[in-house]
Amino acid sequence: MERKILGIKLAEREKCSEIRKRSQIQDIVDFVAKRKWKWAGHVARLKDNRWTLRVTEWQPRNGKRSKERQARRWRDDIVKTKGNTWSRDARDRDEWRRDAEGYILQWMDRAS
Repeated sequence: MERKILGIKLAEREKCSEIRKRSQIQDIVDFVAKRKWKWAGHVARLKDNRWTLRVTEWQPRNGKRSKERQARRWRDDIVKTKGNTWSRDARDRDEWRRDAEGYILQWMDRAS
């Protein structure tokens, strides 16, 4: 799509990274990772008993999910980066913002 916008043909053999710089369109994987990290920090800092916090911390009664469900949960990526204490760590906004870059790089590596 970006090639079409810039009028670049495949025969020109230009790298995707160069095309991305020229088009100045943000990579969708980068965008999603940043937004997920920010939302996780926001949810962890909630003080009242809202459904977003309850759903994030919910565990099935028998400890397992049914066969039809996906193996990974929304918070598994964050736990992989910050550990099980991520919700406690997110209460410190400055530290949470500093750790965002590592999380985003992890996402970018997985998407490549």
